[in-house]
Amino acid sequence: MERIWAPWRLAYVEIKQPEGCIFCQKPAAGRDTEELVLYRGESCFVLLNLFPYNNGHLMVAPYRHVGDFTELTADEGAELIRLAQRMVRVLGHAYHPDGYNLGMNLGRTAGAGIEDHLHLHVVPRWNGDTNFMPVIAGTKVLPDTLVGTYRTLSAALAALESP
Repeated sequence: MERIWAPWRLAYVEIKQPEGCIFCQKPAAGRDTEELVLYRGESCFVLLNLFPYNNGHLMVAPYRHVGDFTELTADEGAELIRLAQRMVRVLGHAYHPDGYNLGMNLGRTAGAGIEDHLHLHVVPRWNGDTNFMPVIAGTKVLPDTLVGTYRTLSAALAALESP
């Protein structure tokens, strides 16, 4: 069996889990920039991942606290996909990635860190973004901060939505 080591993810594993649901709390806080909420739709919203695999790693989630994929309403499911498509366009405009990973981890066994509130990961990928640094040095190189990424994506979103 081949193993893939990701030591930079240890901070995520070791972090003390906050009380309550971040996917409920962050949009409810009303401090979108501080909470890294990038976009608000009618039934779903977009926020940056605090522990990104790459710059631009974001998540799309319904406002409603729902953990069972089969319980999404038709409107929630449609908006979730529409926002994921919009964010792929925004990421393409901002960062010009070579590809994307989009996915949901449904249930703890499937890798869900927060299994009670669905969220769709959108991860931009570049040729060579997995290289020797994580393997040899135990370091993941992200060229921008979360605040910088938020600003870049906010500007790209505004540019794509302007007439």
